[in-house]
Amino acid sequence: MSATADTYRGALEAVDRIVNRERDAGEVLRRTVEVLHDRFERYSWVGIYLVEGGDLVLGPWKGPQATEHVRIPIGRGICGAAAASGLTEVVDDVNADDRYLACFLSTRSEIVVPVAFEGRVVGEIDIDSDVPTAFGPEDRAFLERVALLVSPHCLAAREKDGAKAGT
Repeated sequence: MSATADTYRGALEAVDRIVNRERDAGEVLRRTVEVLHDRFERYSWVGIYLVEGGDLVLGPWKGPQATEHVRIPIGRGICGAAAASGLTEVVDDVNADDRYLACFLSTRSEIVVPVAFEGRVVGEIDIDSDVPTAFGPEDRAFLERVALLVSPHCLAAREKDGAKAGT
């Protein structure tokens, strides 16, 4: 069920092309979510959260349905823990982790990768899978590289949305 090296390489090249060709930060994030969701069958729900004050606010996402968790306090749940620590969280069995904020009954495992820019967490990539233990070291390394590529765009999207909201 694991992806091949070519799948990771091709997806990373696709994200790199998006980052280097697209000017709009929100579009970079939206298209990155599409690449991640569409190229990895076991990535059942993919979203990018942006840090806004003391919360994570859901940005672009793709999956079978919306999550009710559109705003998560930093420090709460697996997403909040990753944002607070700045470290990737891999949960092989969400039912065995009491931090898990249940979104979908079908979810069995999750990976949350913080997105840092200049040493500060500005967002994160959150991926659910309907497969237990879906995320291995290859996924972690790949997604951490994706996070690095999109980091300035997370910051720009957050600042743009904050400006629109008047904050």
